[in-house]
Amino acid sequence: MTEQELAAADKRPTHEGVLRAMTKIGDILPKTPLLPLEVDGVTIWCKAEMLQPIGAFKIRGAWHRLSDLHEDERARGVVGVSSGNHAQGVAWAAKRLGISATIVMPSNAPRMKLEATKALGAHVVLYDRATESREEVAAGLIAQSGATLVHAFGDPWVIEGQGTAGIEITEQLHGLRLSGPDLIVSCCGGGGLASGLALACPDAEIAIVEPEGWDDIIRSLDAGEILPVRDLTHPTYCDALQTPQTYPVNFEILRSRVSQGVAVTTDEVATAMRVVFEKLHLVLEPGGAVALAAVLAGKIQPKGVTAVTLSGGNVDRELFLKLLAQAA
Repeated sequence: MTEQELAAADKRPTHEGVLRAMTKIGDILPKTPLLPLEVDGVTIWCKAEMLQPIGAFKIRGAWHRLSDLHEDERARGVVGVSSGNHAQGVAWAAKRLGISATIVMPSNAPRMKLEATKALGAHVVLYDRATESREEVAAGLIAQSGATLVHAFGDPWVIEGQGTAGIEITEQLHGLRLSGPDLIVSCCGGGGLASGLALACPDAEIAIVEPEGWDDIIRSLDAGEILPVRDLTHPTYCDALQTPQTYPVNFEILRSRVSQGVAVTTDEVATAMRVVFEKLHLVLEPGGAVALAAVLAGKIQPKGVTAVTLSGGNVDRELFLKLLAQAA
């Protein structure tokens, strides 16, 4: 390993790292809105990350990681693994920085995410989610090119970058003369966003929400050890949250900070998407809706000043219309 690679291997995400990422991200991206939504007479605050340039929060971690690469690392390019939102974040950052990007994506990723990633100039390599390991595919590509892996959630820079959403939430609440947040309800796949929010907001309780059948982090926290998803073929519309298992760097943060975790159903997700469309006039993808779904279903109760992540809005039109029609 080079000196740079050894330093990267030893890096641990920190609150100070989140603050540094916020300075970098604040230079290129405006803050996304923090919108009030009344639920059973209580106001919660929704962080509208679907309004990012790539339609999801993933742009934060991707920019923090890629902009920290040294010249020789930039010359060798980057490899990412993603079902689509992280893919677009890496592709967006790579295009802006003049870095070659290859993204390993599942063959059944949403069409719009595949097309958007390619349109940003990234090379896409497809794999079968049920029978192949995206980590192994990525490792083979890296062995050939010497590229840097930009993992979707298990990367210290990515975690710090995602945490900048929490810094914004705090600043926006203070701007409204509110304290907090007392509770942050986070969509959760591999745990990159939830880990970053925990680092960004050390005084807030963190609640995580996963889709039914893909609740491996909830099960892992209950067991005290990392457990994989039981069935990689379990059907879900929450493609953004279909991660086989979390990484130790995420688990170590979450095990000390998560106060509760729940799983939500497709019907509950569809209801959240409809509520956001009708009351906030925004498009929310299934994976980006799970946190709000848990609050609306009464599975997580607001506490004091409660913030909820609306983490992405990249959904094919046909699926969006289908779930809105299905919503209660």
